[in-house]
Amino acid sequence: MSNKFYQPGEKRAAQVHELFARIAPRYDLINDLQSFGLHRWWKRRLVRLTRIRPGQQALDVCCGTGDIAFALARLGATVTGLDFSEPMLGIARAKNSKSKALNPGFLQGDAQQLPFSSDTFDVVTVGYGLRNLASWETGLAEMRRVAKPGGRLLVLDFGKPDWVPWRTLYFAYLRWFVPVLGRVSCGDAAAYSYILESLEHYPAQRGVEAQMRTLGLKNVLSLNLLGGVMSINYGEK
Repeated sequence: MSNKFYQPGEKRAAQVHELFARIAPRYDLINDLQSFGLHRWWKRRLVRLTRIRPGQQALDVCCGTGDIAFALARLGATVTGLDFSEPMLGIARAKNSKSKALNPGFLQGDAQQLPFSSDTFDVVTVGYGLRNLASWETGLAEMRRVAKPGGRLLVLDFGKPDWVPWRTLYFAYLRWFVPVLGRVSCGDAAAYSYILESLEHYPAQRGVEAQMRTLGLKNVLSLNLLGGVMSINYGEK
């Protein structure tokens, strides 16, 4: 498999930046279509698991158009959303102007070099972003660094089901149906065939769980959603 938006190594960031600049205007719509709206439920599940309380500090890494950041803000947290894609942040800021939540702040930045001091946030989340980094391990380590002692780290992303027949069916869906949505909605099938390409090179929930343990996180768990096609990884610093 080869996708023009997937490049390993040093070229990864530039290609991913191009991808998200292209799909930003239709990003929310395509997420609704390809997940049949379920991504909204999965994000709500992640937010519930944060156990965020009013006044606590939260960081949403790779925040995209801001769904998770807004949900955390509505619960009274002081929220920063960080993303490297200015077109995606532009949409988040436009939503922000219409939001009735305690408005999160949105900042352009690198998830592999977070511009925050260590031990800053009570909760650090990332939704559908860790998989897109040149080094997901570095991204996860940075999330741990900026979390306070006792802080919660949560990762939501595409998973790899343990049951092989279900994984085969799921990958076929990503290979054949999702790119059609990309072609119809933004004129480029590669923009969404990228999902499977990136997932093939990503260890998904089991790898993230193992790395959380390597980083010394406690109470680590993996929550499979829809049989493992999506997953939430959780750990505490």
